[in-house]
Amino acid sequence: MLSEMFRSGMFKKEFRRQLLVTLSAILITLCHGIGLGWLSPMLPQLQSSVETPVDFVIDVHESSWLGAMLSLGALTGNFLFSCIMNRFGRKVALYGLALPNTCIWFLFYFAESIEMLYVARVCAGLTGGGMSLVLPIFIGEIADRSIRGRLCSFFNLAINLGILLGFIISSHVPYHVIPCAVVALPLSYLLLATRYPETPQQLLRWGREEDAKRSLKFYCNCDGPSPTRDSLYAYHKQFEELRESLQQQAKSSSTVGLSMADFCNKRALKAIVTGVTLMICYIFTGTFSFINYMSSIFERVHTQLDPNTNTIIIGAVQIVGTLASIYLVDRYGRKILLIISCVGSALGTGAFGLYAFYGEETDADLSAFSAWLPVTIMAFTIFLANVGIISVAMVVLVEVLPQKIRAVATSACLACLSCFSFVALKSFPLMMEFLGLAATMWGCSAVSTLCLFYAVVFVEETKGKSMNY
Repeated sequence: MLSEMFRSGMFKKEFRRQLLVTLSAILITLCHGIGLGWLSPMLPQLQSSVETPVDFVIDVHESSWLGAMLSLGALTGNFLFSCIMNRFGRKVALYGLALPNTCIWFLFYFAESIEMLYVARVCAGLTGGGMSLVLPIFIGEIADRSIRGRLCSFFNLAINLGILLGFIISSHVPYHVIPCAVVALPLSYLLLATRYPETPQQLLRWGREEDAKRSLKFYCNCDGPSPTRDSLYAYHKQFEELRESLQQQAKSSSTVGLSMADFCNKRALKAIVTGVTLMICYIFTGTFSFINYMSSIFERVHTQLDPNTNTIIIGAVQIVGTLASIYLVDRYGRKILLIISCVGSALGTGAFGLYAFYGEETDADLSAFSAWLPVTIMAFTIFLANVGIISVAMVVLVEVLPQKIRAVATSACLACLSCFSFVALKSFPLMMEFLGLAATMWGCSAVSTLCLFYAVVFVEETKGKSMNY
């Protein structure tokens, strides 16, 4: 699979800068992923009076707030970075992502109370909410449609790689060493972000046509001294398409900016409903909560393997699932991956709930299975979730929305995502505590089944669809 991926179109010369810029931009998602992965192995330590690496101990209610604070920050980040992106452009928004992520590691290092950890998680949410809005739009605008799905999938790959690194280092590296090592990453990202131009679409909206031409030549890799005839032809064709698209948008609106009519037509409403449903699927199928509380989940089913070891295994499986998504998303399309992913999540969470039921509610002897079955079921669930629900949902969200309302509607959908994730992260540890892990998993399975129905009936295929409509 990897050899085939390296022979694919995104490694062609004309797409080389699009790939390199994408890899530079998603460094911030790697940093964010480390912050997310930090919590799961660290949470049991913070709840233990013997193992806590700080001067305080937290209880189950504080741990649920510690998880949920991420979503409060994400909600703020959605609106804040939407305003920055629309007012100052994509590049300024990219710069801004580095600030809250840098603050996280200082707050972790100097934490003297649970409140400082709360603020750090809010900062993590600001970064996550902002980058979930800014990066898919930025990458979508600089990427050729033939490789757009794969480049956008790198966004999730970087998060999952960061989560795996977070799992590993918080399991094996002393608490106060982690921030000292990781803080260099957002600073490196900020330096790299100065090396590439604003998107051509944004420059055209500002009326800077010559700058837009230079930007498009940069991203098409045809600004050298001797560009080929084919590359120049592709550049001119793409630029004319961009300009005509923006001119048509200007003619279609009688007022400057957006109006209610832009959001209330049939096409826009269908796209927005699809976006909100994808956000429900992303959160309430359970995978996002699993990542934040993975070590606690494995502790409750009493696996023979160390819970943190299981967690690291799941982190590695996430990366494999994302690589599979990158390989498949532009080959077979978005819809089929969503369908397969929903089926896998429904079966996986249902099976894990059944195992937890026998472990929690009966006297069944599961010792013969406890070393491998829980981690196998969870790996199956996480793998298929990353193939579709997690990786593809954000790609479809950006592609399905009309260009004129894309930034605002994406921000609104991500605000819904933040609200949903707050509910999920706040309630998940409490549901495990008071309802049991089995009932919690079966609830996730039911949501996956409903999302499967919506994906089959209502979600349209966006593979190869122009972003300029």
